Amino acid sequence: MQGQLKKGNIPATVNRYLALIRNLLMIARDEWQWIDSIPKICLLPGEVERDRWLTREEADRLIAASPEHLAALIRFALTTGCRAREIIGLEWIRFDLNRRTAWLNTTKNGTPRGVPLNKDAVMVLQEHIGKLHQFCFTYRGQPIGWDLTNTAWINATKKAGIEDFRFHDLRHTWASWHRQAGTSCDELKDPGGWKSRNMVDRYAKFATENLAFAASRIESTRDSKVIPLSRFCHVENAVKKGESSKTSK
Repeated sequence: MQGQLKKGNIPATVNRYLALIRNLLMIARDEWQWIDSIPKICLLPGEVERDRWLTREEADRLIAASPEHLAALIRFALTTGCRAREIIGLEWIRFDLNRRTAWLNTTKNGTPRGVPLNKDAVMVLQEHIGKLHQFCFTYRGQPIGWDLTNTAWINATKKAGIEDFRFHDLRHTWASWHRQAGTSCDELKDPGGWKSRNMVDRYAKFATENLAFAASRIESTRDSKVIPLSRFCHVENAVKKGESSKTSK
């Protein structure tokens, strides 16, 4: 790590290497079951947080441009905030549609969690019920591999005219939409699978309703004695004219 920094690489570049190693270790633990635990790998500080999410219109374009199997993954990610590995590994036995809950066993931090399902998420699942497969999301009868999804993803984003957008950014989109709709950071923490409130606070900026209300407290149309900006400009112009006339004398 220090060697990469000495070569002139920025923290963001080094973090990509660290993230790759961490992901490989998680796959070795969760999917291949080669190891029982993984060491904690901390990313370097100083990296600018990625701030990329879709508007509703962009999301509709992306879904329309995607093949059926990928469109289902995208829709489920946008309604649940689940990561790609969590979605493609989902089995039917992990769902309780009566309670509208999905129980995730394979998570990033290794801790199982329950994910609430809204009507949109349930609709995606209902479209796949009855296909007689162990996994919820399949392609031609087989579990979806990330290599296949990645190829389809590149083609879909290009077709939809969406640039600089990764599948994981659907998770950011989900959280951003929630905050814009008024969901609190505390409410997002558990369904999003974040261990600390600090990891959710990055989305606090998207909730502006309370700030707009606070800003309205000093509006000139309210009952409080607020002097319009135009009056300040009028007084300033009058002062300038007075100074100008004195100078001319």
